Amino acid sequence: MKISVIGTGYVGLVTGTCLAETGNEVLCIDINQNKVKEMQNGIVPIYEPHLDVLFERNIKASRLKFSTSLAEGLEHGDIIFLALPTPEGEDGSADLSYVLGVAKDIGKLIKDYKVIVDKSTVPVGTSDKVKETISNETNIEFDVVSNPEFLREGFAVDDFLKPERIVVGSSSERATRLMEKLYKPFVRSGNPILIMDERSAELTKYAANSFLATKITFMNEIANFCEKVGADVDKVRVGMGTDSRIGKRFLFPGIGYGGSCFPKDVKALYKSGQDNGYDFDILKSVIKVNDIQKKILIPKILSHFNNDLKGKTFGIWGLAFKPETDDIREAPASYMIQELLNQGATIRVFDPEAMPNVEKKFGADLYYSETMYDVLDNVDALIICTEWSIFRTPDFDKLRSKMKEHIIFDGRNLYDVKDIKNEEFSYISIGRHNNI
Repeated sequence: MKISVIGTGYVGLVTGTCLAETGNEVLCIDINQNKVKEMQNGIVPIYEPHLDVLFERNIKASRLKFSTSLAEGLEHGDIIFLALPTPEGEDGSADLSYVLGVAKDIGKLIKDYKVIVDKSTVPVGTSDKVKETISNETNIEFDVVSNPEFLREGFAVDDFLKPERIVVGSSSERATRLMEKLYKPFVRSGNPILIMDERSAELTKYAANSFLATKITFMNEIANFCEKVGADVDKVRVGMGTDSRIGKRFLFPGIGYGGSCFPKDVKALYKSGQDNGYDFDILKSVIKVNDIQKKILIPKILSHFNNDLKGKTFGIWGLAFKPETDDIREAPASYMIQELLNQGATIRVFDPEAMPNVEKKFGADLYYSETMYDVLDNVDALIICTEWSIFRTPDFDKLRSKMKEHIIFDGRNLYDVKDIKNEEFSYISIGRHNNI
């Protein structure tokens, strides 16, 4: 099949590359000329595990191509994916200007039947707005489908190639048949393609992300309460997670969720509720608690250093909002860094992938270390913000030899408290009564 993908961010590039991997001819469109030129030369503009291998293979096979021309994309593809940004507006709503702007251009350029697919995360009713926008510009037949993505950064390629389910919102039999044909190679193991109306498909994505964000936030609240009453969140988590109705995933406490999806989607669903006369009280609490949780280590740090961080130096491990990505959008580490800078501290940082993005944000305000151990030279404390695997089994002898004070503030509960005690470190984590 011939596919065009408009937008080459995380979602668009993974979508285009993985669709090419099953033999489709894919043309990816982006308005950034330098980015397109780099991709044409085989350079992957984002870090996503395993994407580079598929990217290179499909470019060599001429199944994956790139252009800046929307007209070329419309001429090429039978199915047109819109993988465009929907940034958070000032009021928390999703900004649809990119999606509707491209929809208007499609209406002016379309020459024959196309299936227009909303791949972006969009509020309920967006497919109707896209349909209306295109219809205002043309009499050519087309269909609009909602096909939300459920890709986890760091696992996006596997999630696309082996999906648990595929959601297709379509009221057109013709469009539905094309979407089922396109996705059939990805569900050979029997996982479902769920066909529903467009509005239900749009809401499914927001509902799923908001539920997961709520689960994370509830566990963070439990962890904070554990510290008040002398309970251990690790034991509570296991006790909860073995209940099949709850499950083990998303029960790990920490310093809050971040990234491009959860924060934006929770706020957008909350705002969508307001716009439709419904108050999502639970989401209001999730947003509030998560904002507090991102800085939950700051009072602990201040307490240890007698409320004076001037002249203190901190090493930070982990800058991305989660492991296996270079994405720092809404990353708790960024909030931590800003608070420490405001307190007059000096900060040394390391992350396997995200440091270029952090340097764009903070510039010369930070010292960027080449290795995880260089961070520790004469620091007063180590702060862990992201649970990269390389941080799980460090050489504690090196830590002791480099650090001025042997104290770790762990926002991701990476270490066993007893093990750290044997290493002669002071250790402050989240929700564990035997912090030392």
